[in-house]
Amino acid sequence: MREHVDFLGAVFGLCFYCVSLTPSLLPRPWLLQGLISGLAVGIGYLLGVCLGAVGRRLWRRRADARLGELAWRMLGYTAGPLLASFAYLGAVWQRELSALMGLPVPATLPYLAVPLIAVVIFLELLAVARVRGRAARRFGRVLARRLRPVTARRTAAIAVTILVALVQLTVGYGLLAVANDNFRTSNHLTPEGVTRPVAAERSGSPASLVPWESLGRDGRAFIASGPAAADLARFSGRPASTPVRVYAGLESAPSIRDAAALAVRELERTGAFSREVLAVVTSTGTGWVDDEFLTALEYLYNGDTAVATIQYSYLPSWLSFVLDGSQARTAGRELFEQVRARWSRVPPAERPRLLVFGESLGAYGAEAAFRDLTDMRARTDGVLLVGPPHNSPIWHELVRGRDPGSPEALPVYGGGAAVRFAHRAADLGRPAGPWMWPRVLYLQRASDPVVWWSPDLLVGKPTWITERGAQPADGGLRWYPFITFAQLTADLGLANDMPSGFGHRYREMAVTAWLAIAPPPGWTGDDTARLEALLRERR
Repeated sequence: MREHVDFLGAVFGLCFYCVSLTPSLLPRPWLLQGLISGLAVGIGYLLGVCLGAVGRRLWRRRADARLGELAWRMLGYTAGPLLASFAYLGAVWQRELSALMGLPVPATLPYLAVPLIAVVIFLELLAVARVRGRAARRFGRVLARRLRPVTARRTAAIAVTILVALVQLTVGYGLLAVANDNFRTSNHLTPEGVTRPVAAERSGSPASLVPWESLGRDGRAFIASGPAAADLARFSGRPASTPVRVYAGLESAPSIRDAAALAVRELERTGAFSREVLAVVTSTGTGWVDDEFLTALEYLYNGDTAVATIQYSYLPSWLSFVLDGSQARTAGRELFEQVRARWSRVPPAERPRLLVFGESLGAYGAEAAFRDLTDMRARTDGVLLVGPPHNSPIWHELVRGRDPGSPEALPVYGGGAAVRFAHRAADLGRPAGPWMWPRVLYLQRASDPVVWWSPDLLVGKPTWITERGAQPADGGLRWYPFITFAQLTADLGLANDMPSGFGHRYREMAVTAWLAIAPPPGWTGDDTARLEALLRERR
């Protein structure tokens, strides 16, 4: 990269800065916005430099010095106002989006620091690039003593690039090792207020085959939570059963297959195969399971339920997916296959309803047990998948094969006869035609970056962005190469911090979702209202 600032690079960097402040799916704090804008300036600058180099090579005419001076002067006059005005507009857009989602409206003043943060980050990136360029030139001069100048320059550039990549990989692996150790340590902790259960229906109890210490942090939290029989009886007014919760941690067995086998033995020990409902659940990366969805199921069936899941990682979902996304799919497939094999030995008239549940990376993993939608319905009594990642194979095929005129953000497949997609409870009834049993339901929403994030956003404009009503900010979201990808990547880190009904938060749908695919006999609308109120109080 040249020592002076490249004009075309500066122009592209300024343009990328401006569009980086446009709204995306979720409101962003000003500091995060500054980081995104700084990276955007760097990307735009690099693109401008490359295009300028290509143009000069093709044109081969020396630019008029006076014209160049005028261009720089005009850029100088416009850069300051653009930096400030778009920082202000960015603040306005973020305030509107925050108000729309019921979040506290942020102050405008901090967003005016975004240009400064962006410039600092860009200058750091520029300095790193220049150090690399100097190293390549110096190495090229050394090689030029033995090679032709052109060959020497190219060889030096390649060698320095490889060296920088190796350094980055080394640093990256070092950081991953530190993070891995921290997450492993965290997995051994027990959340405050969580104690070992005494009920035999729980894994980790004194009667369990699974040691309490092996469950992992999220496993212990899940097993220790949920309603007791007394809570259920108080709600239903009838004698209730203690729900079965089975969990095998990462340290409970030497492999995923062994953990699944251990979970099946736990189900046998607890009498799970004689319950009315048996739910096979695929956890997220850390082994976390959304307790509210399963608590809702336990209330619906007055405790006559069994839930089984296993832990396959102690890393957060995004890191688990990047490093080895196959683990989630292996866990989803192994657990379902082994549970179903044992379930199929129960006489048909005595079998519990076999349900499948997964949320986020758990939805991605749960799909692995099936070839397609037909297989899902043939081997279960209902499937509920919540906030599936964009690359979930079956979900992706269904969305791609949606009915003509059906929006990608809320598709209709096959007239809604076998599978439905819902953003809110009202969507469960669309289209108006019959929904056959067993049912498959995907919960997704237009503001959930987990559902819509994809590397394709780098250079490809997705359909859902252009659909009317797909964006949470009434058309505020636009697609820009590279920028939209960076914005949605940042949104991923904010998705779980949104109010219910936005982002990656689906808990308000727990009761109605289960009622759609596995309604208990005798349940009424008043029961639904009471249960939803109870679950809100528990949050």
